[in-house]
Amino acid sequence: MRGTCRAAGLIATAVLALAACSPSSTTGATVPGQGYVSGDGSVQTWERDERGEPVAVTGTTYQGDQVDTADWAGDVVVLNTWYAACPPCRVEAPTLAALARDRADEGVRLLGINVEDAAGAALAFERTFDIPYPSIDDSTGTAVSALSGTVPLQAVPTTVVLDRQGRVAARIVGLAEDSTLDAVVGDVVDEAGAP
Repeated sequence: MRGTCRAAGLIATAVLALAACSPSSTTGATVPGQGYVSGDGSVQTWERDERGEPVAVTGTTYQGDQVDTADWAGDVVVLNTWYAACPPCRVEAPTLAALARDRADEGVRLLGINVEDAAGAALAFERTFDIPYPSIDDSTGTAVSALSGTVPLQAVPTTVVLDRQGRVAARIVGLAEDSTLDAVVGDVVDEAGAP
């Protein structure tokens, strides 16, 4: 009897542990052996009158250029946290690259926020996926910290969409699917007052 109870207890513990890592978890979960925190692809949007103050992300690209998203006022800005060994980052890279190319004429700009890599790994990733937009080195966490007071970044990758005033309009936690990302960005592009 004692062995049966112990086995039942172990099974219950395992089920609870697995449930915490399931796609329905909204806080993200550390994926064993993968080194990243998974997200569930959930989307959160804010109505225009619910958006907070503008945020600005600054940093240095792997080519040595300074970037300040405040200089992009009037554009829709898509921020994406990533690092080269992150499996979902690799999956979504072609989607982000296509978005940057396809929506540039609509005033959409992308900025990668690399949370881990040295220049060699980051630049190799950008070449492999033909990334047309800059990424900043945020191994110190400065850019992520600038956003954390406004929108929690719970997983890598996380994609944040800033409206033309630089306010957080949407967030996708985890892998940004092509159709979801395009719809979210399209809604912000189409808002009244767009150029």
